[in-house]
Amino acid sequence: MNPYQQYQENQIMTAPPERLVLMLYEGALKFLRLAKKAVEEKSYADANNYIIRVEDIIMELNMSLDMNFEISKSLRNLYNFIYEKLIEANIKKDLSKLEEVEGLLAGLKEAWQEAYLEVMRTKK
Repeated sequence: MNPYQQYQENQIMTAPPERLVLMLYEGALKFLRLAKKAVEEKSYADANNYIIRVEDIIMELNMSLDMNFEISKSLRNLYNFIYEKLIEANIKKDLSKLEEVEGLLAGLKEAWQEAYLEVMRTKK
């Protein structure tokens, strides 16, 4: 394992749960951008791999929801919608669907980041 991989693993292992969710959103957006680039370049095998990575992250986010909270039900519906759009985008290699998902994920990431920063401020 190279030093960068060790650093990344350490970041994940020591991060609070709130930070892990933010990292998942960041990862999903990174792979989504790579998928869009691959579709634009007609590198469909790469696009497929990147979209599957995003799908995996969405499933992880979905499975980690605490259904004791009302917002979790809304998030579950949204994650299911995003997952379906990713499947459609992957089948058709449709940039517009990837862009739609990117907008949704960017909004979720921004909202989560604001909430995370607020939690961190109150902990100080």
